[in-house]
Amino acid sequence: MSIEQNKLKQALKSLGPGIITAALVFGPSKMTITSKLGAVYGYDTLWLVVVAIFFMLVFTDMGARIGLSSSLTLLTQIRQKWGRTVGIIIGMGVFLVTTSFQAGNSIGVGIAVAEATHTDSWIWVLVFNLAGMSLLFFRSFYKTLEKLMITLVALMLLSFMTTLVLIKPDFTQITSGFVPSIPAGSEAILIAFVASCFSIVGAFYQSYLVQERNKTKTDKPDNNTSITGILILGVMSAVVIICAAAVLNPQGIQVNSASEMSKALEPLFGSAAAYLFLAGLFGASFSSLIGNATVGGSLLGDAMGFGSGLSSGKVRGLIALVMACGAAISLCFGKLPLELIIFAQSVTIFLVPFIGVAMYVVANDKQLMGERVNSTFSKVTGAIGLVLLVALAVWNFNELFIK
Repeated sequence: MSIEQNKLKQALKSLGPGIITAALVFGPSKMTITSKLGAVYGYDTLWLVVVAIFFMLVFTDMGARIGLSSSLTLLTQIRQKWGRTVGIIIGMGVFLVTTSFQAGNSIGVGIAVAEATHTDSWIWVLVFNLAGMSLLFFRSFYKTLEKLMITLVALMLLSFMTTLVLIKPDFTQITSGFVPSIPAGSEAILIAFVASCFSIVGAFYQSYLVQERNKTKTDKPDNNTSITGILILGVMSAVVIICAAAVLNPQGIQVNSASEMSKALEPLFGSAAAYLFLAGLFGASFSSLIGNATVGGSLLGDAMGFGSGLSSGKVRGLIALVMACGAAISLCFGKLPLELIIFAQSVTIFLVPFIGVAMYVVANDKQLMGERVNSTFSKVTGAIGLVLLVALAVWNFNELFIK
């Protein structure tokens, strides 16, 4: 292998943590919400992708720098600053949030394969959850996770970009969608989108992924390469909105699940387009099923004092527990309506300001961070991001419990 090829290979490998974060954030619930945005409001909400991705970049970069700055995990640093109780609250909170979303991941992967093969979805829920659990037996779970996520993200990109080419959207309308506006009645779903795209939990876990990645390296730690993965997350979000706006909005079709979008594509573009979108849904569901469970299990393990290393048997057991709970919920209920997905996404926004503040304070600590401490830009934009999260939480609390 030439020096240039080796450098390219190492560069691609270093993208792993950012790609994993993008893959776990872009799950079936996210696809459903983005499809719904395009179907109901056309191109009008594309600007929100830019806003959400910008703040996601700020906090994912923050999480990566925290991971690079110390051998101590982020929860360990939080425990040292504010005590064990705060660490347990965050660990348990993340575990409960990821477990609640795991049912949607299981349903998504089941429906994607069931629609393509005309079989029962429950079979595939079991098959792919068992397949996910089997990955835990690999000696180097992180390396396996990294390769799988890169493959699944590549599958999603190929599927959605090809669908976009087939649809041939109006680029003038796409451009107009980046001018900020809030369509009437869209507030609840816009909050759900921000909560799913600007994922503080994903940014928080970035610090763990960077540390796990560097455990497998013998040379100096990787630089922060989280940006590429989050930009890919933004591209996929925008493309799904554009596809839904171009195909579903003119017909007045309001999707209640991401799989319904694949059915809407078939009459216009043939079964190939429908299968392409289902392939993207499978990639989103299976990657999020594995990644989401890894986050929940790792952080609960760290909060309970088991550590967060993916080589730990106890941590792998907790990861398997998240998968088992999600599979059980999906098999019991069969499907989750969009309203329940939006409600679950909205409730998480109560937890994320708390986690975001903890990250922000740690990243501002010169003694802990050294030369990787927050710059003035990160301090200002991070503070604005926290204000946004708190404002959304206050609005959501008013909508859910006061009105």
